[in-house]
Order: sequence, then C-alpha cells, then structure tokens
Amino acid sequence: MPLLLLMLAAPTIRQMEPSAALWATPAILLAAMVIAWAAESAQFFIAQGFALAILAWLQTLPEFAVEAVLAWRQRTDLLMANLTGSLRLLTGLGWPMIYFVAAMAHRMRRKKPLKSIHLSDEHCVEVLGLFASLLYAMVIYIKGTLTVWDGLVLILIYAVYLMILCKMPPQEAEGVEELEVIPRTIVQSRRPIRITVIIGLFVIGGLLIYFMAEPFLGSLLAVSVALGVQPFVFVQWVAPFVSEFPEKVSAFYWARTIDRASMALMNMVSSNINQWTLLAAMLPILYSVSCGAPTPIVFDRQQELELLMTIGQSLVGMMFLVNMRLDWWEAAVLFGLWGIQFVLSPIQPGPGFIRTLAQHIHWYVTVAYFIWVALGFLRYLTGGRRLEAFHLFGRMWTEHIHPQRAAVK
Repeated sequence: MPLLLLMLAAPTIRQMEPSAALWATPAILLAAMVIAWAAESAQFFIAQGFALAILAWLQTLPEFAVEAVLAWRQRTDLLMANLTGSLRLLTGLGWPMIYFVAAMAHRMRRKKPLKSIHLSDEHCVEVLGLFASLLYAMVIYIKGTLTVWDGLVLILIYAVYLMILCKMPPQEAEGVEELEVIPRTIVQSRRPIRITVIIGLFVIGGLLIYFMAEPFLGSLLAVSVALGVQPFVFVQWVAPFVSEFPEKVSAFYWARTIDRASMALMNMVSSNINQWTLLAAMLPILYSVSCGAPTPIVFDRQQELELLMTIGQSLVGMMFLVNMRLDWWEAAVLFGLWGIQFVLSPIQPGPGFIRTLAQHIHWYVTVAYFIWVALGFLRYLTGGRRLEAFHLFGRMWTEHIHPQRAAVK
C-alpha cells in the first residue's frame, strides 16, 4: 500500500539509468509472454463468438500498462508516440508478416505460391469494426483533442462490436493440438489444475506489468538520451516491439498452419480495434483523473501528423480487407510504406538528401496512404472491386442479429 501511494503521488516518470533496460525489458517481455499463455489457454473456455476479441485484448495488456503510466504521469508528449507506434506496427509489420509466414509454409508444403489469405464470412464483423473505429478516429483528428467524452464514445463502439460478435454463428475453433507446448499442456490438464494455472499466470503477469511498466518506460527514456535519439521516436518503436512481441509469436504460429492464417490475421485486426477504441478511450479518462478534473489531451503538430499517418495506414489496410482477402501485393505495400518511415524515423533532420528525406518522410508517407485510399474508394464506386464485407455484414445482420426480419420476408 505505501508503494502504491508513492507511485500515485509521484508527478513524473521515475528516472532510471540506461542499464535498467537490461532487466526492465526482459521483465516486461516475460509478463507479456505469461499473459499470452494464460490468454491462449483461457480462450477455450470463453464464449466462442468473441474469443478472438478477448484474446487480442488480453494479449495487449502490456501495451495498456505502458500507456496508463504515460497518461497518469501526464506525459502527453509521449502518449501518441506509443499509441501510433503500436498501431502502425500491427498493420505495417504484423499483417504482412502473417501473409509472408503463411506463404512460406504454403510453398514448402504444397509446392505452389499463396496468392492471398481469404477471410471467413464471419470476419466481416472485424473489418467493419475497424471501419467504425477509424471513422471516429477521424473525428478526433479533426477536433485536435482527445476528451473523456471521446473515451465514452469509443467504449460504446467497442461494446457494440462485442455485442455483434456474440450474435455471430460459431466459427471453426482452434484445435488444442495447434497450441504451443505451454498453453496446450495447460488446456489438457485436469480442471482444478488448469483453472489454478491460468489464474496464476494472469496474476503473475499482471504483477510484473504493474511493477515493471514504469521502470521500463524510464529506462527507455534514459537509453534514448544516451543514444541521442528523440524520446518520441524511441518510445514509439521500442516499447510496442517489446509489449506486442508475444502476440505476434502466437499469430505467426497460427499462420504457419496455413488454414489458420485468416484467424491469425483477425487476431491482429482485433488488436487494432481494441487499441483504436479501449486503449484510446483509457487515455483521457486516466489523464483527467490524474489532473483532478476532466481535462482534454490537446495534440501538437507532430502528434497530429502521427495520428493522421496512422489513420491513413489503417484505412489502406481496411480497404484491402473489404473484399475479404489480403493479396500478396497488398501485404507488400503495407510493409513497404511502413518500412520506409520506420528506417528513416531515427535519423536527425539536417543537410543532405537522406536527412532531408527523413525530415519529411512521415508527411510523404501520409500523403501516399491517403492517395491510395482515394484511388481505392474510386475503384469501389466504379464497380472495379466489390464491398464484400458490407454485403456479408448485411446478410449476417438479417440472418443472425435480426432474424425476425428474415422470417417476415
């Protein structure tokens, strides 16, 4: 209790030595792995309709913890760094890597290329859930602030998304034999042992996150100063890499089975949705509690650009999935545009072509994203591509959410 009061009273993130990263980073990584094992085991005992959504949320708890520390310590300069970096990492690296892993496995086993990952009809809910989240993200960008009221709207969007998932027909479940060794052993254990181990792993992971999240952030800031890299850039990329690593391992494991590649991709999309909604909603609420009164988070020019770029990337990804598949070239585009700005982000602006390019690369890539969105939108309008996810959702709505309408017809 005294430690909790001390943490709540501290006005800033505790200063750490760069060497603290040697123990704080592995601790966060271990916490994320432990929670991932518990979540993968628990998914077999969660209602089938929203198992993937709950799994995705549990797997991103370390990401929530990092953002919670930043919001509570009122580090508004770094809040958008971690949020946008995490979201862009999921879409720009996570989605393409799922395709590439599945494609390699497909080539090795079936001796022919994998042209695309096809989604199941029920996955239209995730695609439209991402679309709804992005629509409100655009509202937040236009306002230039993130408020408690925005948080409530985002929570409502996520609640509706979960409610719809619950009404969907059961999907083909992941088999126990497809789990990694540790979660498979847990699931196959006797019920009392299984329950005890799952709860124990959640408790251990939660305690590690609680005590290590702030030292982890403090060590990252110290390392960024030692390396001469802007704290915004360092927190934007290093923190999400560590906190989301176990989630990517799980998704890549599913992708290797080929048949589960769409499930792996939807696990990533579910993570996108819960970060655009629940994670973003948590920030102004916790920040306002820390300030002692409802207080908006006001974006500066850099944060506005980072948010706009992230929205643009997610819109491109969503438009790729609207026809219920991810083609090889679409995965390549997502990875290429992400990779360019990722490589150039740490380079300090200055004279010379590379430094000048690095100074403006985020703006160039943002423009590229929205040009792609505009061209894709025109293609859908002219009938060059079908809005398959919308058509499927309409059918699902009639058959499963409001079946009485179908009965009347």
